[in-house]
Amino acid sequence: MNHTDERPRWLPDFCSLPVLFAVMVVAELLVLVAEIAPSDETRPLLPRLATVSVFAQWLALVCAVCLCKLRPQLEKLSPWLGVAAAYALMLAVTVIGSALVFDIDHQLGLNLTLPVQFQGRFVWRSAALCALLGAALLRYFYVLEQWRARVRAEAKARFEALQARIRPHFLFNSMNTIASLIRSRPAEAERAVEDLSDLFRAALGGNAALSTLGAELDLMRQYLDIEKLRLGERLRVDMAVNDLPADLPIPALLLQPLAENAIYHGIQPLPEGGTVTVRGRSEDGAAVLEIRNPQPAPAVRAAPRNGMALENTRARIEYHFGRRGTLVIDNGAEEFVCVLRLPRESADR
Repeated sequence: MNHTDERPRWLPDFCSLPVLFAVMVVAELLVLVAEIAPSDETRPLLPRLATVSVFAQWLALVCAVCLCKLRPQLEKLSPWLGVAAAYALMLAVTVIGSALVFDIDHQLGLNLTLPVQFQGRFVWRSAALCALLGAALLRYFYVLEQWRARVRAEAKARFEALQARIRPHFLFNSMNTIASLIRSRPAEAERAVEDLSDLFRAALGGNAALSTLGAELDLMRQYLDIEKLRLGERLRVDMAVNDLPADLPIPALLLQPLAENAIYHGIQPLPEGGTVTVRGRSEDGAAVLEIRNPQPAPAVRAAPRNGMALENTRARIEYHFGRRGTLVIDNGAEEFVCVLRLPRESADR
């Protein structure tokens, strides 16, 4: 996903095979409607249909190639001006192309089109069909882009709202822990204040929507260090993430909520505590991060999991990486496992 380029994409990528296929299908449907409709045409239907289909497909492909090549220039224009330019381009290609085909047909003596005296009728009939089809398609693409723009705006707002939020209870617990350490262990209290400052600087980072995997792992370590001061020997951390690409761009504060989820729902309810295990590896062009924590018995759990942090994290991964980024949950009887898969390249929206 490219967050730096939010220009409207009202014109689809005509270079892509799915769009080309859709254009060819729509053109063929228009041919079927036009040729099956009652008319004064005396030629057999099937040969006429085959001829017109080839002509329509050729025109459709030429228009698609022109729009494909000129798309960067068209998208620099305002939407309405760009639509008008694309529409005029399609009409110009159709008029020139149909006139050229008509001349070639009669010069070669194929007689696949109308008689020579009806050249104007052939050209303008082709242009009229193109005008109808082009207006419908461009209107559809424009309306579709308006809908996508609203979806993007909502997704962006949701993304900003889902920027990992440190729960108030964590702030209160951290401040109480720091207060209790100031006299007895001032060095640890100072380090905890620095860690807490870094966490809140990241949480209140304003427009800094992206961070790096290395920076987010450091923030997760700092969060776990603060919780170690509160939970003492009940919290143990086993972290091995050296194989992960530290410079991989990911949403800011993506990992801390998962660590908080492991502490709040896994370690804290257990009288004996437990180990939060974090493993990282590179696999098939993606960074894979696995976070494990023991699963308390239902009777001693702090609260039922409402899934908010996990769903927020999943939504942010999908917003940044598209469907290639995943968060898989294994809610076992004895262990809770989160597996994140973060592609090296973000989705291009």
